[in-house]
Amino acid sequence: MQVDDVQKTSVFEGRVVMTQGTLIIHADKITVRQDKDGNQYGVASGNLVTFRQKRDGAEGYIQGEAERIEYNSKLDRVEFFNRARLLREPADEVRGNYISYDSRTEYFTVTGGAGPGAGASSDGRVRAVIQPRAEKEEAGKAAPPDATKRQGP
Repeated sequence: MQVDDVQKTSVFEGRVVMTQGTLIIHADKITVRQDKDGNQYGVASGNLVTFRQKRDGAEGYIQGEAERIEYNSKLDRVEFFNRARLLREPADEVRGNYISYDSRTEYFTVTGGAGPGAGASSDGRVRAVIQPRAEKEEAGKAAPPDATKRQGP
């Protein structure tokens, strides 16, 4: 481990496990920088970096993996580079060369690779498995009946 208090930078090497609240990252190397406002920016790299975090306001976890993962605590954004894969419990999964995930809005974008070997698939495509939502989840979101309709004359 190397720490530079003046630059507010720490470098961890080896079989690194970084934990911050419900966020857990496993990597060969993690570099963390902190700005003057206390926001943290991390770059995790290695053969395969893994990420896991509890979903805010929802059941389950977001899990991911890639060759490099960058975390921005100011924006609550996680970016996955090269052989990227993201799982949203219970069963949604996306794969591509690049994934950007905003944990505040639970919005993510996926980009395929430029050619064979660039992404998680051999043809550089984005792959996605999105499971249908349970009926009780959809029923809770249904709009209430229109109360302005009149019954009879």
